[in-house]
Amino acid sequence: MSKTDLPILEQRRIEANIIQPIFEEMAAQLGQEKAKEILGTAIKKNAIAQGKAYAAASGEDTDLLSFHALLPQWKANGALETEILEESPSTVSYNVIRCKYAEMYKDMGLAEIGHLLSCGRDGTFCTGYDERIGLERTQTIMQGASHCDFRYKWKGED
Repeated sequence: MSKTDLPILEQRRIEANIIQPIFEEMAAQLGQEKAKEILGTAIKKNAIAQGKAYAAASGEDTDLLSFHALLPQWKANGALETEILEESPSTVSYNVIRCKYAEMYKDMGLAEIGHLLSCGRDGTFCTGYDERIGLERTQTIMQGASHCDFRYKWKGED
C-alpha cells in the first residue's frame, strides 16, 4: 500500500467502481451480510496499511497534529465541509456538516455499503498512522445523521 496524491474523494470513486461488481458477486454467492463482513474486514486492513504508508511518507515523527494536517486531502474539491471545534496536541474535534462521499456513494447506488467504503476506514487509518491516536465517533451522515462527529484523542505521552 502506498500514499496517494489524489484527492481522497477521487480515490474512493475509483475504488468504488472496482469494488462494486466484486461486492455484488460476493453478495450473490455468499449473501449480503457475509459480503459486507468480508468487505468491511478487507477495507479496515487496507486502511491500516494506508495509514502506515502516510506515516512513512511523512518522514517525521507522527502525532495528532501531523495527522490532522492530512485533512485537506480528504476535504479537497469540497468533499467535506467541516466545523472545527478544537485543535490541540491532545485533542482534535470537528463536525462534518456536508459529506460528498455520502452523496457520491448514493449516486453510484452504493449507499448501503458507503459506510464500509469510507467511514469504516477512519478509525483504523489513524491507528495505522500512529497507534497513539484514537477516534470516537457516534454518528455519520452516511448512516443518516445530520453530521459526523469526529473526536480524535492523543493517547501518547505529552
